Amino acid sequence: MDTRTRVLNAMDKKPVDHVPVGMWHHFLEGEDDGENCVQAHLRYYRETDLDFLKVMDDPYIYPIPDTVRSAKDLWDLEPLGPGHPFIREQVWRVKRIVEEIGRERCVFYNIFSPISCFRFGTGLGSYDRLMQYLSEDPLAVMHALDVIAQDQTALAKAAITEAGCDGAYYVVHSGEKGRFTMEEYRRLFEPSNLYVLEHINRYSDYNILHCCGWAGRKNNLELWKDYPVKCVNWAVHVEELPIPEGRFFFRDKAVLGGFETLHLNDECTEYQGILYTGTKEEIQDYTRELIRFCGKRGLLIGADCTIASNIDPERVRWVVEAAREI
Repeated sequence: MDTRTRVLNAMDKKPVDHVPVGMWHHFLEGEDDGENCVQAHLRYYRETDLDFLKVMDDPYIYPIPDTVRSAKDLWDLEPLGPGHPFIREQVWRVKRIVEEIGRERCVFYNIFSPISCFRFGTGLGSYDRLMQYLSEDPLAVMHALDVIAQDQTALAKAAITEAGCDGAYYVVHSGEKGRFTMEEYRRLFEPSNLYVLEHINRYSDYNILHCCGWAGRKNNLELWKDYPVKCVNWAVHVEELPIPEGRFFFRDKAVLGGFETLHLNDECTEYQGILYTGTKEEIQDYTRELIRFCGKRGLLIGADCTIASNIDPERVRWVVEAAREI
């Protein structure tokens, strides 16, 4: 079985010769722009021999104008449009990578939900501006999210139909417990979330939902359990929701995950989990046991979230090697 077929079969819950593996990390300054970023992805892929690659969109800051200082300013926002440099650079990046490895491997592109883009664009991930604007005019925030949703849709469309990637890795945030009530989240953020996701599904049947458990914070996973995707990736260890139970929870969709990758500090210089602390034998035993425990049907091995940027690629390759033994 060729590698592309293996990955697509796994997402379709069809038989595979072995379970595919995919893990990724952010690329640091000097490897996060232009051709350097392309080569960093390709080098990482070749060092690890992954079954599929998710292309990172580093550095990702949606360009909300500096003139936005209050909620009323959000009403002036308009879509960037598909020809904007912010979108075109990302499309160029994924196209270059697909040109290099797309015939042998599936390639997915990272697409953030509108609320994530808004947070990054107004305060590097901080909730301060978001909460300020919501208190001033929640409808203005929803307008901004609708604008961003149009741009994320344009980006996803171009990445799939023009650059040739196989689908999107769609990232949802801000559902952590205690942040917003489920009613607030569904009223404020779900319309723009689903706008992007439902448009992505027009261009590819192979899209992955990432329920981000960033910084070890549990989410109200109920918010996303019925989102229309082929495959779901949640933070198994953060949410304390093992893969077999998660399969049932997420309506028997294909599953991506299994390895713990928890950030232990804001600088992300220390992580926990066997991928970082284990010996080769321990990591490979864990991989084999994971497959035996979960079964091969509809399983793709990955991690709770991104892995450490400074990880030795050999550690990832140990997982790949073990998965190919079963």
